[in-house]
Amino acid sequence: MTTLTAAHDVGGLVHPALFYADDASYVAGTVPFLREGIEAGEPVMMAAPPSRLDLVADALGPAAADVTLHDMTVAGRNPGRIIAGVLRAFVDEHAGAGRVRIIGEPIWAGRTPAEYAAAVQHEALINTALGDLPATVLCPYDTGALAPAVLADAQRTHPVLVEGGVTTASTRYADPAELAQWVSGPLAEEDCELVETLVFDAPTGPRTVRRAVAEHAVRAGLPPERTADLCLAAHETAVNTIVHTGRPGLLTVWTREGGAVEPAAVVCEVQDSGWIADPLVGRHPGSLADGRGYGLRLVHQLCDLVQVHSDPTAGTTVRMTMSLPTGAPL
Repeated sequence: MTTLTAAHDVGGLVHPALFYADDASYVAGTVPFLREGIEAGEPVMMAAPPSRLDLVADALGPAAADVTLHDMTVAGRNPGRIIAGVLRAFVDEHAGAGRVRIIGEPIWAGRTPAEYAAAVQHEALINTALGDLPATVLCPYDTGALAPAVLADAQRTHPVLVEGGVTTASTRYADPAELAQWVSGPLAEEDCELVETLVFDAPTGPRTVRRAVAEHAVRAGLPPERTADLCLAAHETAVNTIVHTGRPGLLTVWTREGGAVEPAAVVCEVQDSGWIADPLVGRHPGSLADGRGYGLRLVHQLCDLVQVHSDPTAGTTVRMTMSLPTGAPL
């Protein structure tokens, strides 16, 4: 047993899960953490659903102006965006300023099963992506609203646990890369009637993929700007297939009818024979010039959800999802 303050005073990443049962325990677990950072002159950020941002801002009062706030339901709608676009972006922005403090809440009641699996993968990969950086990332979990299996996963993705003001080491903490690989798939097949498939190859394959996705998305009622984003994401993924495997790929695109589990959406999937060895591909910070997964990073930014499963024997599947507006034709 130790204290969160003591755990905070280390060189690299500290990544605790905060278990809270109600608003009072949420405030008790987050506000002192943020105040300590503010008073110490540390850069402080919070990314959480709006109701949690409002609760903490009210408790902080004027000090809330010293905290960078992000609506996680927007910035982290696709969990694959969070490491590069939220966490690492903040750490890099304050490089040389010493340790940074972050509250990140990527898992809440209401996440769909597919989003939840991607969020668990994200939580595991934080430990690799930020491992040697001077950051403390506190991740709240609602013990009253989340299933016991979710809380068990939190113990696997966080080396440190905080509950009721007590900090302990997690005895269930798992290897981040192995857990991320297990959570990523293989991806389950969806029961849909409107399914189209296309085998593509160089040199015209990416253009053919883009056209096929556009035609399907328009028929499904996806708005023009969202259709353009999905087409660009599919194009980038098809280019990756051709460049990195030198072999044909398979495009599958379908319209998912909305239900109680997952929302109505246009989904496209690219399968190929390649293997992505780096579990952080698409989550690295940087630009086009650095050559580290720029295409997949762009795909994560464009889509509502991106799921990647890669296996050295079975190949790679990249599934891209765009939610349909209410009332779209199916």
